[in-house]
Amino acid sequence: MHPSAPSRTKSRIPTALVAACVIGAIAALALHRHWPQPVRHWAIQALGGVPAVADGPTAPATATHDHGDEHGHGHAGHVEENALELSEQARRSIGLEEGEVALSTFQRTITVPGMVVERRGRSRFTIIAPMTGYLARILVTEGEAVSPDQPLFEIRLTHEELVQAQADLLRTTVEIDVVRREIVRLEGIGPEGLIPIKTILDRKYELQKLEAVVLAQRQSLLLHGLTEQQVGEIVTTRNLLGTVAVRAPAAAATEGGSGTLVVQELAVDRGQHVVAGDTLAVLVDHGTLLIEGEAFEQDVAPIAAAAADAKPISAVIDAKRGPGGDVEGLRIAYVADSIAAESRTLNFYVALPNEAVGAPRTEGSSRFVTWRYKPGQRMQLRVPVEEWAERIVLPVEAVAQDGVENFVFRANGDHFDREAVHVEHRDPRWVVIANDG
Repeated sequence: MHPSAPSRTKSRIPTALVAACVIGAIAALALHRHWPQPVRHWAIQALGGVPAVADGPTAPATATHDHGDEHGHGHAGHVEENALELSEQARRSIGLEEGEVALSTFQRTITVPGMVVERRGRSRFTIIAPMTGYLARILVTEGEAVSPDQPLFEIRLTHEELVQAQADLLRTTVEIDVVRREIVRLEGIGPEGLIPIKTILDRKYELQKLEAVVLAQRQSLLLHGLTEQQVGEIVTTRNLLGTVAVRAPAAAATEGGSGTLVVQELAVDRGQHVVAGDTLAVLVDHGTLLIEGEAFEQDVAPIAAAAADAKPISAVIDAKRGPGGDVEGLRIAYVADSIAAESRTLNFYVALPNEAVGAPRTEGSSRFVTWRYKPGQRMQLRVPVEEWAERIVLPVEAVAQDGVENFVFRANGDHFDREAVHVEHRDPRWVVIANDG
């Protein structure tokens, strides 16, 4: 059910009411009894209509009768001074809409200001330099969308300790190969020969010690930032690693996100010297965001109830936008456990699934994605508070005000009659009027 709009029921009221944004303001002027007749007629003509009858006290009685005969207004309950007649052209010009009124269930809501924010610990990824060196290549640009584990930078290693650690691993690996060949040679001669068994055992003990040293050296390189694959390449190829690729987070690290990371910021330039721990870039995943709402203390109870009952709420970026700008079916993710001391407001957070605007745009090998919702956007959250069943609910534009009176226009043949109504509730979008006949 729409959280703030009425839901239709089968009960019908045989009345057609006009829902037009323009007619309310000008018609209230045109039909205000205290305005002089020329002003009222001017307002009616400004709508593109004609006065139903000359309503001044000096108007001849025959004019009223003739007008009624000509236009067929001699029906019961018709009061000429409360009538408005519009031509078809005028109706189209002002976008006049007519509709049959039905009883519905109205959900009263409270409106809370909010702002789109990132999910802390989920939306932002900081890419750091794993080791000391200089930027040999930068493989991405700001705003580019990247995939998990995609290479981002190439660093030429210059850190002496890391180079020495690789050299030590390579030297120990070669020594292990030498000892293994020696053991094979000695075992080929056999214990019957001139080589005692003790010599073979000594070589095996030496091999075990070297293997322990290699294990420690491999772990040292891993702590320096190399991967298992890179360490394995050093052992296999017998070549020291001169460059290292810095990659985007793996898919496992982005679990729960959209899988699309965008380079929000590049913090380095090509050729720049960096040390281990320096920030290289900031990646963001805006596939899912949050709306941070700020509620006053008196709204804490209904918001807590809406969160507990998982009631659907709606959000709109700009209150001036039409119904198409509403985001429906949202849920409160969590409510803060304390009230801000200075502002005396309670923060709560609504999950906001994001969506890409159009297809990704490509420039060469780069891919760019534009998200519909962005952090920092202001929104209005409508949180349901209570339901009123069997109510007449109209758009706010359909109910005009004339001082303390509220009225609607009822279609009656080729013109519209003004009828006073009792308003039970009014908000920026809807008006609830009493079903009192």
